[in-house]
Amino acid sequence: MDRAVLVGAPRREVDARIVDEHMEELQRLTDTAGGDVVGTLIQRIDAPTPQTYIGSGKVRELRELVEAQEADLVIFDEELKPDQAKNLEQALDVRVMDRSELILDIFASRARTREAKLQVELAQLEYLLPRLQRMWTHLSRIRGGIGLRGPGETQLETDRRLIGRRIADLRKKLEAVAESRAVQRRRRQSEYRVALVGYTNAGKSSVLRALSGDDLFVEDRLFATLDSATRSVELGSGYQALVTDTVGFIRKLPHHLVASFRSTLEEAREADLVIHVIDAAHPDWEDRKVVVDEVLRDLELDETPQILVFNKVDRLTHAEESAIRDRVRALEATPAVFTSAVESQGLDALVQTLRARVRNQYPRVRVALPAADGELLAAVHREGEVLEQKQNGVRMHLLARIPESLLGRLRQEPEVELSES
Repeated sequence: MDRAVLVGAPRREVDARIVDEHMEELQRLTDTAGGDVVGTLIQRIDAPTPQTYIGSGKVRELRELVEAQEADLVIFDEELKPDQAKNLEQALDVRVMDRSELILDIFASRARTREAKLQVELAQLEYLLPRLQRMWTHLSRIRGGIGLRGPGETQLETDRRLIGRRIADLRKKLEAVAESRAVQRRRRQSEYRVALVGYTNAGKSSVLRALSGDDLFVEDRLFATLDSATRSVELGSGYQALVTDTVGFIRKLPHHLVASFRSTLEEAREADLVIHVIDAAHPDWEDRKVVVDEVLRDLELDETPQILVFNKVDRLTHAEESAIRDRVRALEATPAVFTSAVESQGLDALVQTLRARVRNQYPRVRVALPAADGELLAAVHREGEVLEQKQNGVRMHLLARIPESLLGRLRQEPEVELSES
């Protein structure tokens, strides 16, 4: 297990509470990656130092801390330029990585499906490409040597070309996966589609597991799941929805990672409804909501109809829940639902909301069919919602909300009369 020292370099104007929250999150990320945090160092700055991000005095202090704690890894909460990371490694004589590299490492260890592995590898290689010079630390010992300069430089360029080819190959494979996903989505167009989004560890997978009854993997760690999961959820009264859990967001999510996972997030782009799951028990839920909203805007998902789901209300007192409800009413035009994925009736309000959304998607039609046609009558009751039902002689007259798939079938029946209501 790597012994890690964490480094934060916030701007001077950042509130101390926010700094503590960011460093706590970096510690949780390190724990998720399998590291052991043995020390923390923070320097407030006006602007990053070009050579090492933090000042030279802090670099010396950091080296002393690394040596005292026998650390073999330093992790910066800020994104380092390739030269800054290289200079820091030379000054500290240990590996140095930034938050983006740490998140990429976590994603690499958590990817399970072929698609997720392709996405993570692409993001890692795009991150690595401008940092190859730093990886080739042994070249510094031979650069300038008579007869040795050429081979080293040639190998570096060869690696760049190989990585470039691999990146192109991965993009082609992901395009093929995206096309396959598009075909699957087209087959499901007649069904009501819901996408779960939210900050990592907000409880999206727990919500989907509670809604669907499936035994999905859930763990109290950041990025416990990467692979999107889609489940059919029964909503009662004959209604159902396809609900997809997407990868969790986090502040400073690496750009390459967002780009690589774009095909997975297409599920959210084409959803009829986006459910933004929020950890109601987290003291900084508003800041985390802002992070998710920003990522949704970057992915052009902010125009999709959305509801907020405040999860984990079982961890709140009545006064705390009331305060959040008042805050949401004051700030938000977006509908909000309060849930608990661990209580027996904790998702009833969400199920009712989803059922109403699905029902409103179905057109209201008047249907007249033979009273003796029990099969068609049962199909209308099973797949739609019957609002009125009257029998007039040998004909059954219904007012119902009916999905398009069933409407198509009814239109092909010569004995059935349809009219909009």
